[in-house]
Amino acid sequence: MHRNGISVMGKLIRLMKPLVHIMVLAVLLGAAGNLCAIAITSLGGYAILAVLDINSVFSMNTIFILLIICAVSRGILRYGEQICNHYIAFRVLALIRQRVFLALQNLAPAKLEGREKGNLISIITSDVELLEVFYAHTISPVIIAVITSVTVSTFLSGFHPIYGVIAVTAYIIIGAVFPLLLSKAGKEQGLICRNSIGEMNSFLLDSLRGLTEILQYHSGKRRQEEMKQKTLDLENEQKKIKRLEGRTKIMNDSAVILFSMMVLAAGVILYQRGEIAFDGVLLPFITIMGSFGPVIALSNLSNNLVHTLASGNRVLDLLEESPEVTQVAGEEAVEFNGAACEAVSFDYGAGEILKELYASFECSKITGIHGRSGCGKSTLLKLLMRFFDAKKGKVMVSGKDIRQINTKNLREMESYVTQETHLFHASIAENIGIAKEGATREEIVAAAKKASLHTFIETLPDGYDTNVGELGDKLSGGERQRIGIARAFLHDAPFLLLDEPTSNLDSLNEGIILKALLEESSKKTVVLVSHKASTMNIADAVFRM
Repeated sequence: MHRNGISVMGKLIRLMKPLVHIMVLAVLLGAAGNLCAIAITSLGGYAILAVLDINSVFSMNTIFILLIICAVSRGILRYGEQICNHYIAFRVLALIRQRVFLALQNLAPAKLEGREKGNLISIITSDVELLEVFYAHTISPVIIAVITSVTVSTFLSGFHPIYGVIAVTAYIIIGAVFPLLLSKAGKEQGLICRNSIGEMNSFLLDSLRGLTEILQYHSGKRRQEEMKQKTLDLENEQKKIKRLEGRTKIMNDSAVILFSMMVLAAGVILYQRGEIAFDGVLLPFITIMGSFGPVIALSNLSNNLVHTLASGNRVLDLLEESPEVTQVAGEEAVEFNGAACEAVSFDYGAGEILKELYASFECSKITGIHGRSGCGKSTLLKLLMRFFDAKKGKVMVSGKDIRQINTKNLREMESYVTQETHLFHASIAENIGIAKEGATREEIVAAAKKASLHTFIETLPDGYDTNVGELGDKLSGGERQRIGIARAFLHDAPFLLLDEPTSNLDSLNEGIILKALLEESSKKTVVLVSHKASTMNIADAVFRM
């Protein structure tokens, strides 16, 4: 979704509502600090007047004391402002990361299937991190720039109203007009750049995971050329951003010189007319020369905001995306007593996968689902898990539509073994133990034995404490699959859904696992999906698709 910059900033600011009192403190400290910095240059003007003995308000001793006070105060106040801003930024970023992860949980798996994982990682990491610029270096500087600009304009108006008019005009043009013009020009470019970075991350992640295949089929050179081209494309997009930054600097520097000279020229003319004294020429000129810091910082923010608002837009897209399947809570708990499909139809947005499907899964029975690849066997299990909702018809558990069963309750009743088992970068025991919170080592070992995994684990140097590596790359496909089966046994749910559970196993291990399933079937309802006819031998009934 394309939002304008004001809309993105408004939504991001609302996220820091609990910390608004700290933001007020940061603004007060920042405004006072900037006024101290401006006062240092103005005191320099008073020192010149004192040396020339022309209408000097302060003595040299007083000026030196005030200079020391302002210099020390400037450092302390600046430090305090930065502490407050960064405290706010890191607290809000932590909150955003939690909300992003919760959003991903709600969107998974239906809305995340087919999404580029590298792009999602880019949003979770670099895009969220870039929002630090907004919270730490954008919100308070805007308010600080307004406060200091009003204060300095009032001070200059005390010498002559025309100084105040010139100052206000300068601050508005540098601090507001320039940023709006440049941010409008760079908004689209910033979003393109952030999307390009996300695509690059996806490409790199894909290449790292597929290194074995790249080497096997001698595709390294082609992949390298593609990476080079993507890098060049990204570099071109970033150059456009850099050109905008250069343009900003030229415009700011030119405006500062122009308006400073206007103040000096106005002062000379007023002095010649006798409307002001010499101090009315010198002090306004020196003061305005040293007062542009806050508005220049504000103008320079437009360069960072090009990336920041693009990142904020991508993060908000993720946070505001509606899940395809909404979580259910607050319903009365249900005990498992069989499942069924009544006239279920489903598609993924293209051709129809299931059409008016009727099926029943009786308690303490093994129901086999047999059929060729692509006929909808895995889709049926996902509907039973409510990873997707049926487009037509009803999926029933214990005689109740699963859309009316608490999601947590439903998942507690079901164990699901997928064709591809995801392993976390942790030990074998931890990877099995994820299926049951607080599982003891004895329970994990018992589940591993049922999955024909215990004997293999005992041969490893660290046994159950052996790390499986990233994505389980230290294990074979069959070993990873058996860990998935062990998880299902440990979860010990009454409704067991198995999607090709023995596809990567040899005949011996397949037989052991099928025997364990047969033994478990007296107290579980098992749905066994397979394209192997031999696997169907243990089924009480076979449903052919």
